[in-house]
Amino acid sequence: MNTIKTFGDLKAAGYKQKSIKEELRENLIQKINSGETVFPGVHGYEETVIPELERAILSKHNINLLGLRGQAKTRLARLMISLLDEYIPVVEGSEINDDPFAPISRFAKERIEEKGENTPITWLHREGRFSEKLATPDVTVADLIGDVDPIKAANLKLSYADDRVLHFGMIPRANRCIFVINELPDLQAKIQVALFNILQEGDIQIRGFKLRLPLDVQFVFTANPEDYTNRGSIVTPLKDRIGSQILTHYPKSREIAKKITAQEAHKDAKDIPNIYIPEIAHDVLEQISFEARENEYIDAKSGVSARMSITAFQNLMSTAERRMLRSGDTKTSVRLSDFMGIVPAITGKVELVYEGELAGAGIVAENLIQNAVKTIFNELFPKVEKLEKKTKPSVYDEVIQWFSGGYEVLLQNEASDAIYQAELNKVPALRELVEKYVPDLQESDLYVYQEIVLWALSSHKKIGIQKLNNGLNFENSMQNYINSLRG
Repeated sequence: MNTIKTFGDLKAAGYKQKSIKEELRENLIQKINSGETVFPGVHGYEETVIPELERAILSKHNINLLGLRGQAKTRLARLMISLLDEYIPVVEGSEINDDPFAPISRFAKERIEEKGENTPITWLHREGRFSEKLATPDVTVADLIGDVDPIKAANLKLSYADDRVLHFGMIPRANRCIFVINELPDLQAKIQVALFNILQEGDIQIRGFKLRLPLDVQFVFTANPEDYTNRGSIVTPLKDRIGSQILTHYPKSREIAKKITAQEAHKDAKDIPNIYIPEIAHDVLEQISFEARENEYIDAKSGVSARMSITAFQNLMSTAERRMLRSGDTKTSVRLSDFMGIVPAITGKVELVYEGELAGAGIVAENLIQNAVKTIFNELFPKVEKLEKKTKPSVYDEVIQWFSGGYEVLLQNEASDAIYQAELNKVPALRELVEKYVPDLQESDLYVYQEIVLWALSSHKKIGIQKLNNGLNFENSMQNYINSLRG
């Protein structure tokens, strides 16, 4: 079909004209009937956001995706491209993708009137039918709708009363396309007002020209709910013209979050085949984001993007890679102490409240890591009892007493695997404790679980932990207290 070159041949071939919303609806129905995944690569929305989005498309609605940052709003909009026909016919030379069966511009109407069925047509691929604009305070009506072009008027010797002097903006040029406006509340109210007629009546006004242009556009807007109070709002008449408002959300489980990170992180195990990643490391990594979303020092209204886990994973891999290169090892496994290397990936991704700013971004990030380890530990091992409630021997007594004897475990940042393992093997009963409560572990996983026990005991103040320039030192809690006084 896309080899046809004239309007007459297109009609003879039986091509049926349809609007973009009809295209989206028909192709969605076809995908659902065939059992095809409509929005591939989007995880955690199968029972919530995606059904609502599909209902909106079936209803031929313009859509507003409302949610915090990092919730795949723009990705969902871009994936709607797959619901478009592969090619559509366009009057050749048209600025606004005129449909030869329903031309709306003066140029296309005159071209078809002049040439009739010999009107040349071109074919527009679905990839060229997506336009996106980030709403910023400097966006103007001219950018979106259009303006008078004095250069065109001069070159063509046209009067300013002639509508041929008009230069169409982004929205008319997105005719028969998906048009996305990101962060809609950031758009000035007067600019939002300019969208009213386009969404409802299909006409535009440019510098006194009132043009009847029934634009065929699928609008998708995105907005952050915090924007409603921080920087602006969506004006009520515009909201009234948006058919469906769909609320997005963060992953509701670690398993879903792990899928997203594995899919999005550019640096994975395949990139560095000599680095082994224990599954527990993935769990800790994702739990950090869950802890951050509940942390009192972090602004919950700002949200904690899924990008934090992605960049943290990349930093984690790079920390292990750098250590492997520095130590001379040819292969290694991710350690829990490597998580100190992801602090820069956390500090740039969270907005702190006043108390968090006082504590410091680095301290907050380290506390998030500690809290994540503690949560994972509590899922695997017996509860660590407080001293005042202790009524019977604890499974951790032997480990704690060893540190009370003045011994310590130094986990250096650049230590080889042999040195790292030897340090952990010094602690009596630590390995047996892990094997008892997490049975059937492979050898490469045992050491990171031993680290988890030490981190958890330090967070419960049973043993001390001291952050050094070259690593972490686990020691007697009393010695740790004395060191803190000296520091």
